[in-house]
Formats: sequence, structure tokens, C-alpha cells
Amino acid sequence: MTTPMNSPLNGIKVLDLTTVLMGPHCTQILAEYGADVIKLESPEGDIMRRIPPARHENMGPLFMLANRGKRSVVLDIKTAAGREATLKLAAQCDVLVYNLRPQAMARLGLSYNDLTAINPKIIYVGAFGYGQDGPYAAHPAYDDLIQAASGLASLPNRVTGAEPRYVPCAIVDRAVGLAAVNAVTTALFHRERTGQGQAIEVPMFETMAQLVLGEHLYGHAFEPPLAGLGYPRSLAPDRRPYKTRDGYIAALIYTDRHWQAFLEFIGQPDLISDERFKNMSSRTKNIAAIYAFVAEILQTRTTSEWLKSFQSADIPAMPMQTLEELINDPHLNAVKLFETTQHPTEGAVRHMRNPTRWSNLSIGATRHAPQLGEHSREVLRDIGYAAHEIDQMLASGVTAEP
Repeated sequence: MTTPMNSPLNGIKVLDLTTVLMGPHCTQILAEYGADVIKLESPEGDIMRRIPPARHENMGPLFMLANRGKRSVVLDIKTAAGREATLKLAAQCDVLVYNLRPQAMARLGLSYNDLTAINPKIIYVGAFGYGQDGPYAAHPAYDDLIQAASGLASLPNRVTGAEPRYVPCAIVDRAVGLAAVNAVTTALFHRERTGQGQAIEVPMFETMAQLVLGEHLYGHAFEPPLAGLGYPRSLAPDRRPYKTRDGYIAALIYTDRHWQAFLEFIGQPDLISDERFKNMSSRTKNIAAIYAFVAEILQTRTTSEWLKSFQSADIPAMPMQTLEELINDPHLNAVKLFETTQHPTEGAVRHMRNPTRWSNLSIGATRHAPQLGEHSREVLRDIGYAAHEIDQMLASGVTAEP
């Protein structure tokens, strides 16, 4: 499979030195946008390869769902020959993305200065735990750690007094991965205009602190503060899917018009003059009581009955779905989010296409998730190694192939 010529990043080559989820999520999106992403793996491979279930070793579902569209080359960059090959590869790439700590990259001889000596226009993007000017600079970081450090894990306790807990999906890895995509594409645009490459930090902690405090800085957006930390609407105990007679529903009764319509169809139009419901400002001040009021009312009818009422009043509402319902959702099936393809070694596999739609460009991964070292020989040949040299590197363990 080859990248369509009209993909937006066609002709861009990305060296992917990332593992687990955050970096691979970023580079898979770049691959879907048409970049030639070369995933450089150690002889042991990305640890995500080994998370079950799997039909074959090293091809687990989390790896496959974050690494479509890439070529896999194995190089032991701790060896002189492996580092030499990595530098030859980087010399031909537009972008290098890594999620090792910068100190580790420097020890490997793969710092920004090392790279610009051979490729001055390279865009060198590090997605790692913490900005390098602060006291946490050398600390390791994972999704759970940043959820805790950024205050995200504390929010359930602030809402209901419940124990702090992590969001049950890798929200940090995916959010920071998207931030890294933004950094790469913006840097490519800047280089197109100026000819300049550069080093970019995408720190997990700062990115998530900005995300969390984007609403929860609240009254502390002023000096001196006009109110406390925490946006009341987001922290109201009853801001959650509402229980109905037969399930749960999400409804956002938000504007003045929404509230007037809602109070009319529940038979309490006189409440529109109640100070609590009067306008956005008063509703925000009384948001906990208002959500509790709605939660009590919505228990009186079925989900389908409420959906009909909300839709007739043009009030945003959706039923709550389980994971089982989500993968059978009629809208997702209509827009063909899910795709089933034949993997050459893993058989039929299901994945999600890139959800964006482009009117004049082709988007989407054009390669399957690679086996460990599937493209080692091909990539090394591309950067000038002869067949006998590649055979020697295979024999010595510098590289590997399936």
C-alpha cells in the first residue's frame, strides 16, 4: 500500500521514536494524514505489543490500534552500529518524534544538537512528562501520574466527596498526543515559510494543567480572585447522566430558551420567574440545586419519552450508551467509523478510521499495523545499506525482522 499523492502530508517523512500510547497516537494521526512514519523499535519492541488478547505474539490490540500506517524498523540504538543507522535515517527525515526523557536522548547521542549537525531543518518534537525548566524536569511520567498531578483525579472527590480516581481511559496520553500533532503540523507550516527547523517540547503536565484549569481557574482568573477555584457547573454533584425510568440520559438545558421550553413541557412554566432559573448568571450561582431539580424530574419518564420531548423543544439530549451499545451505534455505522480489514498475519481486524472528513484530500492509514521489524530490511536499504551489510546487522542483533 502506498500513500495517495493528494494526502496533506504526502512526502513528509517522520522518524517515530515513541512507545506506549501518547507518542504512537500522535504519529498514527500523522500517518493518516499521509506522512511516511518509520517506527524505530528496540529488539524487544514497543511494550504495548505484548498486552493481550492477541492471535500472535507482539500483535496485541492496543498496539495495533495506535500503530496503523507505519513502517517498523528494529535498531538497537545502544550499539554504535544502531546509532549510526539511526542518524542516517534521521538525516533523511523531516520530523523526529520521541517520548524518552531528554536526558536519555542525550545519553544516546540523539539530542537536538546531535540531529541538527546532520539535518539542520529537522523538526525535533519531544512529548514527555514535564517542561525542562522546572524542578520536575527529570521525573518519569505516565498517564495516571499526570492525571493525579494535574488535579484531574481529584475532581470526583471535589464533586461528591468520593475517593479520587483516574478517568477510566488514557485521556492524558490522547490529549497530549493531539497537542503533539498540532505542534508538528504547525512547525511544518513554519518551516515551509521560513526554512527553519526547531526543537519543540510538548510536556504532559503543563498541557493537562492548562486543560484542567481552562475552566477550573474560574474566579482566580482575576487578581485578586473574584471567586474560588472550580467552575460550579462542572462540579455540581448532579452534573452526570440523569437516571430515567428505564435507563440514563444526557440533557443540556442551557440557554434561556431551553429553560423556558423545559419548564413548559414539564408543566411548571411559572418557575421561569424563579430567581434560580432567570438567566445564565443566576443559574450558575444556583447550579447544584438546578441540576438536582432536573435529576428528580427526569426519573419520572422513560429515556425515549424524554428524548422525544427534548427533540421537539430543540434541547440537546442523547441517551447514555454502554461500550457494547457504542460499537453498534447506528450513526457510527452510517458514517462508517468502524472498518474491518484483512491483516496479512492477524486476519480480520476492526479499527476506527480518522474521523475527520476532507473535501479535496485523501485521509487514512494505508498500511496495516506492522509486525516487529517488518520493514527493517526495506528501511535500511532506503538509506543506503547494501544487502550484505543488512545481513551482518541481522546476524549481530543490531536489527531484526519477523
